[in-house]
Amino acid sequence: MSDRLYFRQLLSGRDFARDDEPARQMVNFVYALGDRDTGEALLVDPAYRPRELVELVEADGMRVCGVLATHYHPDHVGGDLMGTQIEGIRELLEVVDVPVHVHRDESPWVTLVTGVDDDALVAHESGDHVAVGALDVTLIHTPGHTPGSQSFLVDGRLLSGDTLFIDGCGRTDLPGSDPEEMYRTLTTRLSDVGDDAVLYPGHRYSPESSSPMGDVRKHNFVLAPTTREQWLAMFS
Repeated sequence: MSDRLYFRQLLSGRDFARDDEPARQMVNFVYALGDRDTGEALLVDPAYRPRELVELVEADGMRVCGVLATHYHPDHVGGDLMGTQIEGIRELLEVVDVPVHVHRDESPWVTLVTGVDDDALVAHESGDHVAVGALDVTLIHTPGHTPGSQSFLVDGRLLSGDTLFIDGCGRTDLPGSDPEEMYRTLTTRLSDVGDDAVLYPGHRYSPESSSPMGDVRKHNFVLAPTTREQWLAMFS
């Protein structure tokens, strides 16, 4: 897929939503990926300015045909963020009528936070695939930050949302989060992702915007504990 792959990493407050203070503060990444030959593209976590994101994709000669949602938090899918209303999938669906792919366990949370009808969502299990043109996206259930957090493996790239960052991992003290599930995710559910895969996180919390998984495994402090008991003592 290398020649056909369309892939963009877009930083909120810099590449889009430049005049949006919460977008600048939250430094979310939105991803656009697709098949250049067919012109079809998916948006990953299109929050803050969904119409602007659609326009950016269309300016590249691509067409948004679906959404991949990593988890239900408003800075990823829209909704009320500590009193600030964030645009997201609800507003996106007013621009383009496309399916929104979520994990089954996250579906009720997404509808609650965004107000979108459940009919707009496509609920998945871990290991499901979403195709866009000839591009294949593998969905991996990675709970811990939220019950239905999911990551996406596509063409040697792992789009991890708030599950795993280059330094650190998602918080486990929020509604629906679970430290033990996060430990299992980091040590088991992501263990099949090779060291040569490149991690693309949901926020820019490090100077680097991406990093090979081999480097992340060597240097990320949340992956240092060697037992469940050690991990929970440090991060529970």
